[in-house]
Amino acid sequence: MRIIVDAFGGDNAPLEIIRGAAQAANEYGVGIILTGSESIIRRVAAEDGIDLNGISIVDAPDVISMEDEPRSILKEHKDCSMAEGLRRLAAGEGDAFVSAGSTGALIMGGTFIVKRIKGVSRAALAVLMPGDKGPFMLLDVGANADSRPEMLLQFAHMGSIYMSSIMGEGKPVTVGLVNVGTEDTKGGELQHAAFALMKESGLNFAGNIEARDIPLGVVDVAVADGFTGNVILKLTEGVADVLLKNIKSVFLTNAVTKLAGLIIKPYLKGLKKKMDTSEYGGAPLLGLSKPVIKTHGNSKAAAVKNAIRVAAEFAEKGVIEQISMAVKATSETGE
Repeated sequence: MRIIVDAFGGDNAPLEIIRGAAQAANEYGVGIILTGSESIIRRVAAEDGIDLNGISIVDAPDVISMEDEPRSILKEHKDCSMAEGLRRLAAGEGDAFVSAGSTGALIMGGTFIVKRIKGVSRAALAVLMPGDKGPFMLLDVGANADSRPEMLLQFAHMGSIYMSSIMGEGKPVTVGLVNVGTEDTKGGELQHAAFALMKESGLNFAGNIEARDIPLGVVDVAVADGFTGNVILKLTEGVADVLLKNIKSVFLTNAVTKLAGLIIKPYLKGLKKKMDTSEYGGAPLLGLSKPVIKTHGNSKAAAVKNAIRVAAEFAEKGVIEQISMAVKATSETGE
């Protein structure tokens, strides 16, 4: 198993990316291909004492930043570390690709370099989020601000297959459509049409779900257009950050609260771990012909390591092939 990793994607590149890649190579026994400036990668690894055993490097001198136009990955920044990694993936030189770089550039590069599965209208960015009953998937979270009903149906199929294969150990996966109410008649034209398609799709469809119920674990896969999904994702991240910050502030108020904090500190660590999205290994870009994982822009080594683990599972469990068969089947039945 060979995982290609963009060494210069993200806020903490290249050091944290190299660290995470080295940890993954050591713990999971996977081969790692780092793309980026070879001289800088070797210098940073030497300065930090990182063993590059099991890691090969493909020299790519350019870097595409978060501020660069996403489409520039196809021309102006065609020699960047992300583009080179995607080309290697498309050529079959690796089994999956991981990047913490620009989401827009990754979607653009994935679509035009790796390309979509035949029959898939649009790729969807699917994020795993912590919930009361365990992780759930929310998609799309930004790849497609505007969506059509048949696209939401494809997102539902792809998310269901991924969760069943990677997270659910083959167990039945429930799917819900994000809406402003649970009644069948809620929402606009997009939601009405998508609801009708999902109801007749053969999916384990739970109907409409409200945003407030998503973290409670009412479904395993929550489907939305990219605009709505991104708003839910960013709001959830913000609320979680504020909540954890205020909990910490409470326990630092005085001597009594500090003592109480020391007593429950082990339990708070458990809660923090449960709510830590880095444990889930990043967001798969579903609908592409090869496994691509987008990890958070501020990812540290642990998140990169987990993203590589998930990328390997993504490739090993044949999710791409399952999605391809599902798309073919739905197109033949006219769904």
